[in-house]
Amino acid sequence: MEPKTAIPVPSLYEWAGGMEKFEAWTTLFYQRVAQDAMLEPVFRDMSPAHAQHVAHFVAEVFRGPTRYSDSEGSHYEMIHHHVGKYLTEPQRQRWVRLIQDAADDVGMPDDPEFRSALVGYLEWGSRLAVLNSNTDTISEQVEAPMPKWGWGETGGPYIP
Repeated sequence: MEPKTAIPVPSLYEWAGGMEKFEAWTTLFYQRVAQDAMLEPVFRDMSPAHAQHVAHFVAEVFRGPTRYSDSEGSHYEMIHHHVGKYLTEPQRQRWVRLIQDAADDVGMPDDPEFRSALVGYLEWGSRLAVLNSNTDTISEQVEAPMPKWGWGETGGPYIP
């Protein structure tokens, strides 16, 4: 009997389709945010490059290239962007619904395993954003590592 060759498990980033897919996703999402009565005021003054920065951030969290942390920011800086924004739970819920709809519309994978990981990250990250938005200071260390999200591995989001 031939020994079985282990097939490497793709990262969430690879499974999703790479950077083009992440950039299409966040571009569509932020176009919709700009037309949404509840979220538009929150994002009204965002940089034209905001959607691309978010794509690079989430792609890195999903174990893609380290483009965001190499040249655009850090996890600490991403958290710091939310401080003092005073986001509400209804805004968070709307944000999650819109970004999931955009994932559907750009053709992000819809298999249960990927969507479970995606929704898990969106829930965790958006709840963290709300917590940080309702304070004037953050306890996150400046050198805190980028979260790494995977296929449900134990140990939380900071798996090396």
